[in-house]
Amino acid sequence: MTAWTPEDRTLFSETYSLVLTAGDTGRPGVEIGMVVVDGALYVRAYRGVGSLWYRAAREHGHGTIRVGAVRRDVLLTTGGLEPPAGLDAAFRAKFGPVAEALVASPEARAATIRIDPAPAPSP
Repeated sequence: MTAWTPEDRTLFSETYSLVLTAGDTGRPGVEIGMVVVDGALYVRAYRGVGSLWYRAAREHGHGTIRVGAVRRDVLLTTGGLEPPAGLDAAFRAKFGPVAEALVASPEARAATIRIDPAPAPSP
């Protein structure tokens, strides 16, 4: 698995949200808050696994993210994901009371996505 660069991790930590587009559909993405825990990038769907964008992420398993002017091709991990122990605390620290919908709800916790950089294409 490819790791995020230190510059990417800093950008993610200092930015409130990203725009996630699942698959290659050309559809507009969804803006969502994200956190970095142990060098990995995570998002959650507060409406749970039934939300449209979570289902698209699960179906496609890849897509793109935009954070400001930075665009990255990514892999989206949904199934069998064991979120790290500090994930809830990271959401609370970054988003304050607004994070409760993401950390207290079993539906949102079940809709956790780890976002990894896609490997560079082979030459």
